[in-house]
Amino acid sequence: MSITDFFDRGRSLNGQADAFVMDGHRWSFDEAYGITSRVAHALASLGLPKETKAAVLSDNHPVSWMCVLGLWRAGFTWVPLNPRSSLTEQQQLLHGFDVEVLFFQKSFAPLVEQLREQCAQLRQLICIDGSMEGCEAMPQWIANRPATPPAIHCDPDDLAAIMPTGGTTGLPKGVMLSHRNLGVSVAFSLINTPYAPGEPIVNLSAAPMTHSAGFLSLPASARGGTVVVLTKPDPAALLDAIERERVTEFFLPPTVIYRLLEMPGIRQRDFASLRYFMYGAAPMSVEKLKEALSVFGPVMHQGYGQTEAPGGIAALRPGEHFVAGKVAPDERLTACGRPSVLNALAIMDDQGLLLPQGDTGEICLRGDIVMKGYYKQPDKTAETVIDGWLHTGDVGHLDLEGFLHITDRKRDVIISGGFNVYPSEVEQVLWTHPAVLDCAVIGVPDDQWGEAVKAVIELKAGADVGAEELIALCKATLGSVKAPKTIDFIATLPRSPVGKVLKKKIRDPYWSASQRRI
Repeated sequence: MSITDFFDRGRSLNGQADAFVMDGHRWSFDEAYGITSRVAHALASLGLPKETKAAVLSDNHPVSWMCVLGLWRAGFTWVPLNPRSSLTEQQQLLHGFDVEVLFFQKSFAPLVEQLREQCAQLRQLICIDGSMEGCEAMPQWIANRPATPPAIHCDPDDLAAIMPTGGTTGLPKGVMLSHRNLGVSVAFSLINTPYAPGEPIVNLSAAPMTHSAGFLSLPASARGGTVVVLTKPDPAALLDAIERERVTEFFLPPTVIYRLLEMPGIRQRDFASLRYFMYGAAPMSVEKLKEALSVFGPVMHQGYGQTEAPGGIAALRPGEHFVAGKVAPDERLTACGRPSVLNALAIMDDQGLLLPQGDTGEICLRGDIVMKGYYKQPDKTAETVIDGWLHTGDVGHLDLEGFLHITDRKRDVIISGGFNVYPSEVEQVLWTHPAVLDCAVIGVPDDQWGEAVKAVIELKAGADVGAEELIALCKATLGSVKAPKTIDFIATLPRSPVGKVLKKKIRDPYWSASQRRI
């Protein structure tokens, strides 16, 4: 199957049904099908080979997601862009992942002008909702194209997406995902979120569809459901949309859930339509989870995955948040769920040997959801996928009931507000400041973000610099998400006998034994 087959399956149920809704405008499945098909024909006319890399730079909008569906129909490979990222990061992704085609909204035209100068490999620029010199205006570009897809066959193992994972000294790693990989992820969601025949399905998309939310909407589309798109993840607008559109499912990272719980009058809102309130991508406070169960009802649904195995490692379904009719004990609520039936999961020691149930080790995964590898980094692929097993870098165990628990991470990735922040990226920027001798970037517990980025810095002798200056430096280079929220200065960083900075020793004082960190 091609990943677009899921959308087409939904259309086959009722082409006149609403596929997307935003700000009062509605697109039927037939309309969306036509737009995606015309985009595919226009791309095919460029004469570029299959798996040509294409990206979409846009705020949240259904037509922008239709461009992604269109490039898949044309056999192209999608490179997601986060509209909040800095110019440097956008340039790194476009250049490093060989993106040749870029769709963009006109509000990003000044940024695109700079990217065009820096990324010589860009062959085609298409403005989705306007015009710009030297670029195609999409309405005219796709006009008079056929409203049915071109006859381009996508093999299940064709490259569907290159997902950035963060970087070290330069280009982020690019996770290569096939149509098969993404299809297994959609299937996992369909299995774990059942609906009765004829039951309404309304998915709410608050995050940018061209970054992550679009893919998360595919299970609803496959069932013929409606996707309601918010232009901004505003808590009040989100609550209004749930009531107005009778939303049945949506995903939020814990940081936004915390904001919702603090909204005035939250307990007077009508959440009767909700079936699945999906959360994940960041640590969540157990106490806040209990409060969410009280406010939203028995609808909380956790998912555990990683870019290398997207959204399909384990799930804690709504009913599993309860035991004998009562909210489950903390030992259950700290689990990330039972492993998927579509993959094999094992706990391994440092030598790659299988550990018995209950023992703690590295979580490893094998199956059709495991990535094809890292783009142009076979050495990194060989380090991560060994004998067919994906080594996730997460440490955990399976309890006697078969629930998976994550107790630590071998890697130092920080998950802040649902976004991955790689400490080495931030450290590289901090080291450029003349006052900084050495530094360690860690994640610390935060009620709002799950984890907040903190830098612990050792200054050069006699040097002086304020935290505000260093934070501003990181924001200018990496954007606000990856910049430290706080900075502590320390006389001497703890180091091992061979001079390696001991991050665990730095991190531990900020974390109590009772706090959940996944």
